[in-house]
Amino acid sequence: LPLLILHILGGTLGLIAGTTAMLARKGDRFHRLSGNVFTVAMLMLASSGFALAIPRSQISNVIAAVLTFYLISSAWLAGRRRDGTGLLDWTGLFLCLASATGVLILGVRALHSATGTDNGAPAFMSFVFGGILLLAAAGDVRVLARGGISGRPRVVRHLWRMCVGLFIATGSFFLGQQQVFPVALRGSIYLIVPAVLPLPLLAFWLIRVRFRDAYRPRPPKTTLPLAELDHSRLMGGKADAQAQILPQTMVDH
Repeated sequence: LPLLILHILGGTLGLIAGTTAMLARKGDRFHRLSGNVFTVAMLMLASSGFALAIPRSQISNVIAAVLTFYLISSAWLAGRRRDGTGLLDWTGLFLCLASATGVLILGVRALHSATGTDNGAPAFMSFVFGGILLLAAAGDVRVLARGGISGRPRVVRHLWRMCVGLFIATGSFFLGQQQVFPVALRGSIYLIVPAVLPLPLLAFWLIRVRFRDAYRPRPPKTTLPLAELDHSRLMGGKADAQAQILPQTMVDH
């Protein structure tokens, strides 16, 4: 029961804070605050969901929990760090590849089963989640190979991982838990729209980032040492003095 309460609380906070962070102005204090609340809530949701699903052999929920935990934690790291890599990045890559392998094996087994599922996980869902994990792993390899990530790629990495994590939460609630809604709403557009809302919001922000100069990496400012700065000012002063004297000398001659 405590795990279930924690799961519901995490999901509720995650939906509210995630939607707020998506609509807020990116980079400001309110966005960072709601994003931090969303991260904590989603990690709490994924952890409790994993613990609840294991004893019940709910493989589909285990897959969703692992994928959500990985996407949200790696997205938060991308938003916090501007360069460099560390142990967390290597751990995330290992977790991602291991999860992708397990999910794809489930998909293959589901294809060869009479019901088209394996331990309750449909083949289609396994292949979709496996593809997302492989895409994320490719991004991790790229970051590790380059020694970090910055500028526009960092923002894109943060955006798509957060939004896909939010989409898993909205889809699981509005489409996967329709029994908690009135009968008249079940299967209606009123539940489908909020379930898929993170996807068009993701497209909007990706287009905005693509065509905005604020996220481009800027060249570092170069500063001269104090001695060179004084020397350059002195030489500049002498040049100005000579420029003023030269016309006067020409007039005198």
